[in-house]
Parts: sequence; C-alpha cells; structure tokens
Amino acid sequence: MMLSWVTAGSKPDLKPLPYPVIGSLNGVHMFGANHDANLVSTTTEHTKLVWRVYHDSITLIVISVDQRASDSQLQRFLDNVFNSMVLLLGLDELITIKNVERLKRDLRSCYRLIDCLMESSEMYGDVTGCVDVIVCQEQLILQDYLDSFVNSADSTFGCLLVSGKVAVATTKWWDLTGQEMYLLSLLARVLPPGSSKDIPVYLPHGSPNVPHRLLNFQILQGVEVCVLCGPTPSLTEVETELLDRYWRPSMESLRSCLRINLRGFPSNITVHIGVLGLIIMNVDLHKCLGTVHPLSSEESQKQGKSLSIARRRDILRSFYQSVTGTVFPPTPGTTPPEVVENGHGDGLASESPVEPHTEFVHSALDTYVIGEDHKCYATREGPYQIYVLFSKDVPKYALRSISMTTLSSLTKDKLF
Repeated sequence: MMLSWVTAGSKPDLKPLPYPVIGSLNGVHMFGANHDANLVSTTTEHTKLVWRVYHDSITLIVISVDQRASDSQLQRFLDNVFNSMVLLLGLDELITIKNVERLKRDLRSCYRLIDCLMESSEMYGDVTGCVDVIVCQEQLILQDYLDSFVNSADSTFGCLLVSGKVAVATTKWWDLTGQEMYLLSLLARVLPPGSSKDIPVYLPHGSPNVPHRLLNFQILQGVEVCVLCGPTPSLTEVETELLDRYWRPSMESLRSCLRINLRGFPSNITVHIGVLGLIIMNVDLHKCLGTVHPLSSEESQKQGKSLSIARRRDILRSFYQSVTGTVFPPTPGTTPPEVVENGHGDGLASESPVEPHTEFVHSALDTYVIGEDHKCYATREGPYQIYVLFSKDVPKYALRSISMTTLSSLTKDKLF
C-alpha cells in the first residue's frame, strides 16, 4: 500500500498530487524492486524525492523542494511520519491490512500530527532526532513535584512540558528513544484544546502493539504535564485528587520557566553578544536545546541590525543538516523498514544501524562555515554537540573559544 496526502485544511497553499503522478512514482519504485534494484532517492530540476518501504506493507514517498536536504534527513522525516501512524494506530494495524478503506479513515487521526511534522517551527527535534528541552533554574524543585505526582498516578513515566519543550522528566521517560519522546511532545502540542485528555498511544520502539494511556493535563497556559500509564487510575481521579494537590505550590516556578521559553535557558547564563542562535545536543540522553533568541532584550538592542529570526532559524537548521552525517557522525534514531524479533517474541521496530560517515579518513571534531552575513561553528565533546550561529563581525579566530565557553556554561552544572 502506498500513501500520499496533503491535508487541504491546514495546508491550503498545497494541492494533493494527481493520481497519475502518484501511480507513476509508486510504479517506478515497484519496477526497480522487481528487477532487484532498490530505488532510494532521485532529483529533478526543482525537487528531491525519497522512497521508504515499511514492513513490506506501506510505502511512503516524500517530495521536497529543498534540494539541500540530504537523503538521511528526508528518511528521518519519513520515519517520523510512519512512527506517528504507529503511535496512534499501532503497528499491527499497519502491517496486517484487512480493509484498506477503513485504514484510510483511521489514518485521519494522524493528519494533525503529520501536518505538524511538515511545518517549520522553533523546535529542532525533527532534524536532530532528539526531544526539544528547556533548561530552567527551578529544575530541581519541579523534578520533585513531577516525581511525586507521577508516583501517585501509579506510573514511572512522566514529563513536564513548557511550550511543547520538556522542562523535567522522570528517569523512565528519559529511557524512551529520542523519537518516542519527540513524537509524544509533538502529540501534546496538537491535541484539541482542553484542560485534560486521555489518549491511547503505542510506543513505536518499546510497545508498538500494546497501547498505553497518555494522560495530559494543562496546568497553566503553555504548561502541561504528561503521564504514561495503564488502565488505572482514571482521568477524573487524577484530575480531581492529584493535579491541584501537587502542582498548585509550583505556580511561581512554572511562571519563571515560561518567561525563558524563547531563550531556552536561565538569564544568569550569559553568551557572547555575537551569538545569534545555537543548537546544543546531548546525544546519549536524546536531548536538544535550540534557540535563535540567545540574548536578553537589552543585549539584542546593543547588537544592532542583525539577521531576521526566520533567517537565523533557516541558517541554523541548514548548517546542522550539512554537518551531521558528513563531517560529524549521523545521530542515531531512524527506524528501519522492517521488524526484528526480540527475545520475548514481540515485533519491535529497531533503530537503523548507523552508517559510518566516510567523507573523511579522520574523525572531525570541529567545522565552520563563513557566509556573507554570518558565520557558523560546530564542535563536539563527549556526548555533547553544539552548533552556533554568529554575526559576521565575530572574528574567525574567536569562533571556537566562544563555542566552547557557551557549551561549558550550559553543561557544567549538569543542567542539560
């Protein structure tokens, strides 16, 4: 089965592909497969196309007008699309298709989530394969509130979201894969408005065939708490008996987190005035912090005329995409188009083997790019990677020292 859609309601400027075009794209892929050739990607004058087959059941095709996107980035996007479907429908429904028309109807529940994957935002988890986080000074206090709340809900999986980014989470939540954490955070963003929700979800890697309940509660505008649990307790029980008891004392701490939402880290952590944006990753814990508002409002005014926010975001994302998988090793987190059997006999989608980056004979630790109106620098140390966007006025010799100082400031107290 091959699926293609652009939901007109949320993407009015895009039209669905004509069926003859869809048929041709699927046909050329099938033709190659019948002749022992695996068609992975191709380019035209204005577009790039990537095919991906999952479990010999569903074929997804992405058509991108951004030819700078690498095959690995587009494959990651398709993996996110497929695992969004697994998240809401379960793997069995997708690989054992009994009624195609019914499956098409069921897939409508995934449209809002997939639309969100296609939209440009201030999140970076779609390209990094990690979950977006926010670092706040009240982290330890909020961690205690969260742990107590989750334990009282008879669970060990929970997180606190501030504007869609993870502020704190339980130890078990961090044990989820980066893709699972990213998709769960994204799902919380696209759920219909309401103070509380109870949604059945499947963990694409950990439990693709057995559903869990995702309980989602809005504490403040922009602040939500999520709990993964079994059949009990009920949504009403948690909302009426636990929510107010555990979270009312935390209101001032939560408001403090909201105030640094755009910046992403506390005001007592300073960065060089020439820094326009950054992405920092903890590859081991599948966390990423990305921002194009690294300075205070006063510092931004001193900076004078600079790149627009949209341009900063575009440059930063493009720089990351050009470095990872070529200069730096690709970050793990994509899903292969097959199922492997684990020791318990459950069909679990394993993560793709990481192919070595063979552009260089040595292992690069640093790289930089000089543009007409900006400079970029990336470095990695231990589990951390940092990608920094600088103004054009920062001298080249200072790029590494500023990047390392920024990395140290954000990681020295184990905040990240």
